[in-house]
Amino acid sequence: MDLHGIFPPVTTPFHGDDIDVRAFGQNLQRYMTTRLAGVVVLGSNGEAPYVGDQEAERLVAVAREHVPSDRRLIAGAGSESTRETIAAVKRAAGAGADVVLVRTPAYYKSQMTADVFVRHYTAVADAAPVPVLLYDAPAFTGLTLPVAAVTRLADHPNIIGLKESAPDIGLVADFVANTPGDFQVLVGSAPTLYASLCVGAIGGIVAIACVVPDLCVRLLTLVQEGRHAEALILQQQLTPLARSVTSVYGIAGLKAALDLAGYAGGIPRSPLGPASAQATDVIRTQLAALLAAAA
Repeated sequence: MDLHGIFPPVTTPFHGDDIDVRAFGQNLQRYMTTRLAGVVVLGSNGEAPYVGDQEAERLVAVAREHVPSDRRLIAGAGSESTRETIAAVKRAAGAGADVVLVRTPAYYKSQMTADVFVRHYTAVADAAPVPVLLYDAPAFTGLTLPVAAVTRLADHPNIIGLKESAPDIGLVADFVANTPGDFQVLVGSAPTLYASLCVGAIGGIVAIACVVPDLCVRLLTLVQEGRHAEALILQQQLTPLARSVTSVYGIAGLKAALDLAGYAGGIPRSPLGPASAQATDVIRTQLAALLAAAA
């Protein structure tokens, strides 16, 4: 299963407190007119923790209707227990996911050793009807998936890669260096996308790709073509907005940026709230500057 490319971790639009399936489909249709390799649904930016099991299954099924077979549909399917994670993985696969993105369990942080992770992911991968992508998201879980665990898990035939979301180039390089050549490392930090590609990452699952997908694909293409000076300039142009729609303003900021870019963004599900007027103004200015600079 080839995952080379750029994937947007798509947001979940809401109408009131209900999922807006129509808006979700419209966003996906627009993404499929670009050169994106596919999409990720039910990731952190898709507000997966706020989506119920039946809603999650429905979102994957709707996504499959809009994502053709030559693009990858990756679905988040993690939970705290191994049992519930396996159930979520099977639901996602049954609804049409090509790959499942499985976050690290993290509630009992002090007990999450390399051995625990290996047991957990091995059981999940053994039971999964589709390939598994490990998901390390320290900003949300408060822990990091050890390189030693990933090294062992990379030998499992149904674990095909890792999404590393920490902005740590050394860690990305370690994952690449300590796993087989066919183990695919993708990054989730857009500000470090260029550098990560330079140390061996094969693509990215980055929030800013939801807003300016073609520019993110252009960055990957420039690196693949060895045009590093141009790639570095584009990275520098992308970074201010990339920070605003993640670490600075969060999902509310990402959804505000989507509205400004002509997608269906809206507001997050409660208890999260919308972006402030000040945040939206900052994002508007950054988006305009990025589009002008990259034109």
